[in-house]
Amino acid sequence: MNTISLSREQAQIHWKQLWSLAALYGSVVIGWIAYENYQPKLLEKFQFTQFALPLAITQGIILVLTPPLAGRLGDRYRFEKGHRLPIISSGISFAAMIFMAVAFTLLGEPGEIFKWVLPVLIVCWLVAMSLFTSPALSTLELFTPVDKLPRAMAILTIVSNLLYALEPVIVDLIDFLGAPLTFIAGGVAVFISGYFLKKHSLALFRVNDGREMETPVEVVPVTSKLPMIFCLGLAFGIPTTFLFNFLPSILVQQAADIIGSWDPKIVLVGLLLLSALFSLPVTSLTNRLGVSRSLGISIVVVALSAAFITGASISMVIVAMAILFMAAYTWLSVSSLPLAISLANAQNKVFCVGVFFSAVALPEAIIQAVQTWSAGQ
Repeated sequence: MNTISLSREQAQIHWKQLWSLAALYGSVVIGWIAYENYQPKLLEKFQFTQFALPLAITQGIILVLTPPLAGRLGDRYRFEKGHRLPIISSGISFAAMIFMAVAFTLLGEPGEIFKWVLPVLIVCWLVAMSLFTSPALSTLELFTPVDKLPRAMAILTIVSNLLYALEPVIVDLIDFLGAPLTFIAGGVAVFISGYFLKKHSLALFRVNDGREMETPVEVVPVTSKLPMIFCLGLAFGIPTTFLFNFLPSILVQQAADIIGSWDPKIVLVGLLLLSALFSLPVTSLTNRLGVSRSLGISIVVVALSAAFITGASISMVIVAMAILFMAAYTWLSVSSLPLAISLANAQNKVFCVGVFFSAVALPEAIIQAVQTWSAGQ
């Protein structure tokens, strides 16, 4: 396929494929919410609390190592099969199977021997979810022209932030359904959304002679800039970890005269709703300034606002800096992955996306392990 025909194919966003990807991403977010809600309860119910720290460490290792490995497999299938869908389909099928296995294990009220299957299933579930997530998200560059990647990322950001903002409602629904029905519903949701992504993507590939569309050769780097891509992931992962683990508690403690005695989880909901509102405006700003410049500015603003939040003592300043942090964080979220994709060459593009998400997961993995260890002391 020559560069001219490729550019015409990528002139517009393929909305059907993008919304299918957003639905799959949404099912992954809901799956993580369900996991985070039930994992401590299941460990306590089946007397596995002594494994909380090893499981937290294992979870971190899986989330850091699996995305690049899945990326390697995705790149291999891209050149052997013409597209990366086999690894995505395999991961989705594996995840759906594990969802169902956990559900039926819980429905059967496992005895003393069979309850030991549960930790194994939890680890397999983590592997399955990590196996297809980064290859699936890497398809973003197939559905979206380079100059519209921030807009596509804004849609994924809105979907994830709205779902996390609805976490209290989702958790109530999960508790109402119970663990077995929740895992059955999770397996069905992942399978159906994955099916539609595969269906719509295959239709796109058939239009293009069964092959994936690639970025024109003249704008692709000769070698992927892996250290830079890893640093981009860290630049997004560190403020994400700060947002989900520290910022709400800081606001409740240091700006109580404005926020009141709100639960930090409710504060997080408000922050995520702010991020969803900021998504489209910062996307327009990214399109005007360019991805590289937007990323640089957003990193600086995120770092400065976080420093003011942790160091200031005036409530009004802290709240204002929190709003600024969320605007800059959203700006960072819509520009970091598009820039990482642009730094990858055609041969190992999915691997590079995996490296990006590996770096994103690293700070959270470290914090989760430390918090689990502290809770057990």
